[in-house]
Amino acid sequence: MAVESRVTQEEIKKEPENPIDREKTCPLLLRVFTTNNGRHHRMDEFARGNVPSSELQIYTWMDATLKELTSLVKEVYPDARKKGTHFGFAIVYPDPKRQGYRVKEIGNTVSGRKGTEDSMTLQSQRFQIGDYLDIAITPPNRAPPFPGRMRPF
Repeated sequence: MAVESRVTQEEIKKEPENPIDREKTCPLLLRVFTTNNGRHHRMDEFARGNVPSSELQIYTWMDATLKELTSLVKEVYPDARKKGTHFGFAIVYPDPKRQGYRVKEIGNTVSGRKGTEDSMTLQSQRFQIGDYLDIAITPPNRAPPFPGRMRPF
């Protein structure tokens, strides 16, 4: 007799997160790289110890939400405050098999609009300290270039 798991992928993704006491927990340094053309950086821009020049350094916690990170980016880039500006988030992490980096798109937010991914946290997306965050910013008057917003390699 075959036995199948009745646990769905949605239930796996909704593991309870341990609340972080921001008064007692030291923040992490989050290295964020942004573009304003709606596309993420190419992975070769992270090769051989290099990183793109558009770096923001944010001190935050693993329970930081995409909406919270969006508001921090908007403080630095006034143009991104316009209603309808699209923010595409991706984690860039080391790939030990290929001695390079890989990218995992994790969610999107839009300035001035509530969305289902606003409350998504770094922790829920398995962000690891040392990974980078890449944010593709698309102005409100332009649609993202193509569905995944990723540049072809």
